[in-house]
Amino acid sequence: MRLDALAEEFEEHRAHLQHVAYAVTGSWAAAEDCVQEAWLRLQRADADAVLDLRAWATTAVAHLALDHLGSARVRRERYVGTWLPEPVVQPLGTDPADRVTLDESLSMALLVVLERLSPAQRVAYLLHDVFGMPFEEVAEVVGRTPVAVRQLAARARKDVRAHAPRSTPSLAQQREVVEAFVAACAGGDLAALVALLDPEVVMRSDGGGKVPAVRDVQVGAEQVARILLGFLRRPPLEVRPALVNGSYGIVMRDALGAWSVTSFVVDGSGRIAAVDIVRNPDKLRDVT
Repeated sequence: MRLDALAEEFEEHRAHLQHVAYAVTGSWAAAEDCVQEAWLRLQRADADAVLDLRAWATTAVAHLALDHLGSARVRRERYVGTWLPEPVVQPLGTDPADRVTLDESLSMALLVVLERLSPAQRVAYLLHDVFGMPFEEVAEVVGRTPVAVRQLAARARKDVRAHAPRSTPSLAQQREVVEAFVAACAGGDLAALVALLDPEVVMRSDGGGKVPAVRDVQVGAEQVARILLGFLRRPPLEVRPALVNGSYGIVMRDALGAWSVTSFVVDGSGRIAAVDIVRNPDKLRDVT
C-alpha cells in the first residue's frame, strides 16, 4: 500500500485511537504521543499484511498506552497533592463538526473512578465495555488469557458501577446548576452555595505542587463551600463556561492565561456531587 493511502486510512481512525489512549492514560498529550508512535510502527510494519487497520492500530495504541500508564503510576506515587486527569476543554460554541466528541463515557468523573483500578483492570474495562473490543483482542493487549481478562473486566465493572455517577443530567440542566454555583461564589453567598452542594460533596484540586491548591480531598457541603469561597476571594479576571470532557464546566483565567479548569458532577437531584479543579499549569497549556 502506498504511504499516502496508508496515511489517509490511518487518519480516518485517529480520533478513535486518541480516545482509546486518553482513556487509558488520562493525558491528552500522552495520548497524542501514543497515536504518533503507533503510526511510526505501522510504517515500519508490513502494512499489506494488516487486514484490519483499525483493529491493528487500536491494539498497538492500547499497548503503548498501557506501558505509559505503568510508568505514570510510579510518578503519580510521588505527585504533590491530588492527581486529576488532564481535562479536554472546548468552547461551548464549538461547531459539532469540529468538536472533540467526548461524552460521559470519557467524563472526568469516570476517569477519576478509573484511578481506583489496576492498569490491567482499567484497560480490560475500557477496551471491552467502552470501546467494544472482543475479549480475545483485549487479552493480546493485557497479556492474559481471555478468561482472565473477562474476570478483570467484571471486577472493574463492579467498581465503576459502585462509584461512578448513576445518571448524567442534560447540558441544559448542568448549565443551570453551574451558573447558580458561579453566582453564589461570586456573591460570597455561603448559604446559597451550601444549598447547591450534595451533603457529601467531594472536592479535589490538582496543583501538581506548582501552584497553590488544596492537597487533600475535601468532603461535606459546608467544608467544601467555605474552601471554595476562600479560594475565590481574589477572583480571576474572567470566568467563562466551557465543555470539559463533554460536560458543562468553567474555565477561570487571569492575566497570564488559564488559571484553572473546573468540572462538576451534577446528580439526579440537581445538586453538585463532585467538584474537580485542575490548576497544574502543565495540564492547562492547550486551554485557550
